[in-house]
Amino acid sequence: MKHTEQSSSQYVEIDEDGLRLRVHYNDAGTGKAVILLHGGGPGASGWSNYSRNFHAFVDAGFRTILLDCPGFNKSDPILVTEDRAVVNAKATAGLMNALGIERASLVGNSLGGASALNFALRYPERLDRLVLMGPAGLGKSLFVPQPTEGIKHLVNVFREPSMESLKRMLSVFVFDQSGMTEELIAQRYESMMRDGGVHLRNWVESFAAGAMSDLSPRLREIEAPTLCTWGRDDRFLPLDQGIKLITELPNAALHVFPQCGHWAQWEHADAFNRLVIDFIVN
Repeated sequence: MKHTEQSSSQYVEIDEDGLRLRVHYNDAGTGKAVILLHGGGPGASGWSNYSRNFHAFVDAGFRTILLDCPGFNKSDPILVTEDRAVVNAKATAGLMNALGIERASLVGNSLGGASALNFALRYPERLDRLVLMGPAGLGKSLFVPQPTEGIKHLVNVFREPSMESLKRMLSVFVFDQSGMTEELIAQRYESMMRDGGVHLRNWVESFAAGAMSDLSPRLREIEAPTLCTWGRDDRFLPLDQGIKLITELPNAALHVFPQCGHWAQWEHADAFNRLVIDFIVN
């Protein structure tokens, strides 16, 4: 069966550690649960980040869940005063509670990676395996000036949203820009502007109130088997932070994709799917 965004679309009310709201998620398949957490760019959603991975994970025998994190896409808008990655970790636990899922493997890209790391620290007993793709939350790079080129574009879209600013950001997301079709850009813009810009304004206000924490000093506490993946040509979060991850995480490996930017799961979908499914299964 070919699942679509519409056919797999679900909503649920969550209540976890003071976080109460309705979230949207896509859900298909049976078996062990794998929850995929999207990045923090304007217009991001579970489906837009993982549409090229969803069916492969379902076909591999997993219950596959794409969460729209609080404030993104179809989930309720939210203003926060704490680290959004912590909020997303709570939302993930709340979703699992609502769906009766005791343990899951997490896959997280960018902000979703920081969210998965926070989940691993807050709910270690509920985590099977951890997959990170260019995760945020690792502090300063030793080699690349910050904020990076990509992060500058991202912040600019939130503050001055337009089709032009979105295209500039997306142009540095990937190594091969020919994959950024007009249809994909239009879908992202529609998602970004679906609530009249409330999502964007809330992000700016929340970012000013609660900056992302550097998780580097706590990485050694995470014992779950971890696969770190990175695009060699990532212009958002530089590759040297991947070395930091596998140096500090007790049980981690690193896979670097050549000719790849910040979206390994999208740019190298087939190779990514094979790699991650094998890691979770074995």
